[in-house]
Amino acid sequence: MRDAVLRRALPRRKRALPGALLGILADACVVGLLGLSMWLIVRAGEQPPILHLTFAIVGVRALAIGRAAFRYAERISSHDAALAQLATLRAETFRSLIPRIPGAIESHRRGEVLAAFVDDVDQLQDEPLRVRQPLWVSGIVTGLSVIVVALISPLAALILTVFLAVSGFLAARLAARQSGESDRALSAARAALVDAILERFSAAEVLVAFGAQARQRERIAAAERHLVEVQLRRAKTAGLTAALLTLGSGLATLATLLFLAPALGGTLSGPLFAAAVVVPAAVFEVFAQVPAALVARRAVRASADRVAALTETPLPAEIPAPVSAGEPAAGQDGDLADQAPVFEETAPLVAVERLAARYPGAEHDAISGLDFTLAPGETLVVTGESGAGKSTLALALVRFLEYRGSYRVRGVEARDLRGDQVRAVVGLCEQTPHLFDADLRQNLKFARERASDEELVAVLDRVGLAEWARERGGLDAPVGEHGALVSGGQAQRIGLARAILADFPVVVLDEPTAGVDREVADRLLLDLLSAVPADRAVILITHTELPEGIPAATLRLEAQARRA
Repeated sequence: MRDAVLRRALPRRKRALPGALLGILADACVVGLLGLSMWLIVRAGEQPPILHLTFAIVGVRALAIGRAAFRYAERISSHDAALAQLATLRAETFRSLIPRIPGAIESHRRGEVLAAFVDDVDQLQDEPLRVRQPLWVSGIVTGLSVIVVALISPLAALILTVFLAVSGFLAARLAARQSGESDRALSAARAALVDAILERFSAAEVLVAFGAQARQRERIAAAERHLVEVQLRRAKTAGLTAALLTLGSGLATLATLLFLAPALGGTLSGPLFAAAVVVPAAVFEVFAQVPAALVARRAVRASADRVAALTETPLPAEIPAPVSAGEPAAGQDGDLADQAPVFEETAPLVAVERLAARYPGAEHDAISGLDFTLAPGETLVVTGESGAGKSTLALALVRFLEYRGSYRVRGVEARDLRGDQVRAVVGLCEQTPHLFDADLRQNLKFARERASDEELVAVLDRVGLAEWARERGGLDAPVGEHGALVSGGQAQRIGLARAILADFPVVVLDEPTAGVDREVADRLLLDLLSAVPADRAVILITHTELPEGIPAATLRLEAQARRA
């Protein structure tokens, strides 16, 4: 599961290759610049003819310019590829989360889900930037550097290889031991902080009413302090790793100086001796990317595991498997999968036989044995006490929950259609419609993007909100965060206006009068039902009695425990 997430985080090879090549050139310039500079200094001290130094002088200038130019170009190329892929990764992760709501991720805390979607998905960009590319670039440049040193002195190459291996092994072990603990602590600390912040804003009114703001602020501050402590421990580990590699670099230089000194003036010239002694410092600077990449790799793998736990685990049997556009659903030909389904003109809008459904993890069905049909212009009232399965029925009808039995939409079995094709016919106005923190216009155009202002005003008039909208400033009126500036009844009317704009043939109203007193509830129900065009069908889910004068069939649900 983790591998699938990591593959989505990687740019295409064609897009990532230029950054890797530029990184190799930049690091090669680092090693070449230091070695050639030392050779030039010592050789110049021998006072040869200036023409003998020209190539080295030009080479030092070229390597100095190349180091900066190649590094700048590498950063642009590699980050452009990684960030472009990050946008794709976010979209794919979001699409993977959609079919898991409701039912498949309720066991995770809100802060945990949000931290995974934001922080952990962002962390995955380190896979190409701080894991794979540094490992490849460092490995190639270090290997080439050892080969060049071997051409100067095999003994110097052996010394460099031994100290690289020992220092790298110790640094990797130290980093792995420390980062393994801090990675787990970092994830928990991030989730705790996000949870505290979410609670502070979502429960702001309750906290103010009970004078608990100071306590919540202290909780947020404590979570922030804990997160800082975890991050400081990670920073100390990085510092210790860097110190260990610096020590290895110094020891490699000292050992090279001591063991090569006897060959000075004999088989080894002074300039080459100086280059062989100083090159390990540059090689270790390049090699330092390896332990850092291994530490980043653990963090990336941990983030990938958490994202995979949300998006890659198999869906429960109670959640319909998503079918993307272009992929045929059951009973469809692949060539026709992108085409509109062929509905039966004379078939009822909805026909249900022996319908059963349950929530993920539930031992018993929430609903079972339901039978009804619905034609244009008809209204079906679904009643029953709390827990009888009314909302479960609504979720099954819009294919958020899997069903057993038969559920046909205009003559086609719903499981043979994609979810969006079912929801193009059956639209749900949930008990608490989600309103975006934008103006009224944007909250309505969410249902029909190209609707004109005249169409929006007309639908507001149909649901009884035209006068209210004019008093608030028209379509530019704000609705507040999560609809804080509108009442529950007004939110229901906005939700119904969306359903009318979306032109759903079947509208499911889920508890539109919940929390409203009886007199207001009766008036709201009458207004909502009269606002629905006559050629549409309505499924009204309510636990209260229907006002007089509304022609409707009634389906009463009973809790499964009572049936048993």
